Amino acid sequence: MFVRKKRNRSGTTSVSVVFKNSGSFKEVHHLGSSADPDEIRRMYNEGREWIAKYGGQQQIDFDEKWRKERANAEANALAIADFRSVLSHVKRTTLDAPQVILGRVYDRIGFNAIGDEILRHLAIARVCQQISVAHTMDVPGGRIGLVFYDVTTLYFESAPDPSDELRQDGFSKDGKTAESQIVLGLLVSEDGYPLSYSVFNGKQYEGYTMIPVIDDFVQRFGLKDFIVVADSGLMNEANVRLLESAGYKYILGARIRSESLETRDWMLGIDWTDGRCEEHKKRAGQRLIVSYSDARAKKNAHNREKGVERLQKAYAKGTLTKDKVNNRGYNKFLDISKDVTVSINYDKIEEDARWDGLKGYITNTRLDAKEVIKQYHGLWVVKRAFRIGKSDLEMRPMFHFTPKRIEAHICICFVAYKVYKELERTIRQLGIGMSLDKALFYAKTIPTLRFRLPNGETYSERLYTMPQQEQIRPLLEG
Repeated sequence: MFVRKKRNRSGTTSVSVVFKNSGSFKEVHHLGSSADPDEIRRMYNEGREWIAKYGGQQQIDFDEKWRKERANAEANALAIADFRSVLSHVKRTTLDAPQVILGRVYDRIGFNAIGDEILRHLAIARVCQQISVAHTMDVPGGRIGLVFYDVTTLYFESAPDPSDELRQDGFSKDGKTAESQIVLGLLVSEDGYPLSYSVFNGKQYEGYTMIPVIDDFVQRFGLKDFIVVADSGLMNEANVRLLESAGYKYILGARIRSESLETRDWMLGIDWTDGRCEEHKKRAGQRLIVSYSDARAKKNAHNREKGVERLQKAYAKGTLTKDKVNNRGYNKFLDISKDVTVSINYDKIEEDARWDGLKGYITNTRLDAKEVIKQYHGLWVVKRAFRIGKSDLEMRPMFHFTPKRIEAHICICFVAYKVYKELERTIRQLGIGMSLDKALFYAKTIPTLRFRLPNGETYSERLYTMPQQEQIRPLLEG
């Protein structure tokens, strides 16, 4: 703090007390303007007296440069003293911004209505699913038009007990053939919000899981006027008949190579071009829609080429032991004789190439072909849910043994994913230009100082040090 004399364009001189902060000057007391040297000198001395009285500085008759340095040094000393005084009352420092952000989302969804702090952190009660569905239905305006269903497998880092009916050996989607597993079915809404889930034993055929999950969900929540979307792995004639008998609308991936000879000839007889789609009536109310994509054709050809290349290397000697024979991958291109002599059948490869780029869909809706394809492609939201659940939320591997603990673990992950999705939506609504993962990364770097006040109360204050952290301030402020 010092007295500044500033020459004006009018020829007068302004005298004021100013404070320099971060390279800029702030006027704290204006003494006046004059062209008279004696008046200017008087105002200058008055300013020095004002600083001595109100600014805490001493009157020392040194040159102006020294006085500025002295003022800055004393201001710094005062700031340091104040800071040290504050720190002496700090109770502890935490990095709890992520918990604050996720806690606000948790409350906004409605999970806090349960009134259990343990549940708030562990989320193990099944009542959370009811809250989740009610909130999910509110997001799109009170109704759910599409539900997407898919299954995955979750493996254990422990051997199953012989009497264990849940943990079983089965086909693993993670390639973990040596570990026991369970099958998890997940139902999500159009935007990927989790609606319902069910756990099945590890040997359960995935095609038998879909109808029970959908029936249970519809009965419990009174869902009406919706479309079930599922991929071809879950599609069999029995499932289709059950969906129709229950009055459900559906869009299912079709196994086009398993269609009748007449239908296959129809598909292969079309002069396909990129983006073209055609439909074929299968029976009353049911259509088969087939589309072609150049990008898909290139991918199919590339994968087949790599698969055949692996076969050629693996079976270069022309013989194969029986324990190595399986139906996975591209072994469908092998001819294996009774004495286990192996050869690659290039006619099968050529036949397989005829199907490159084709994808089929079966539906009993009245949607046009392009819309059916568009809705089916929304299945990625379920696969993304599984990917996030398995990686970010550490759904697997599991180390539990009893069915109750296994189901509690899945329930925690279900609720956590619900909070994850709601935070993702909130970030998008607030226009925060970053991904959820990046927002949480910056949140983890925001320290919270907790001060112990003289009266014994605790006061918290978060510190912001980077522009990126300022971007997520709305998440912390509710």
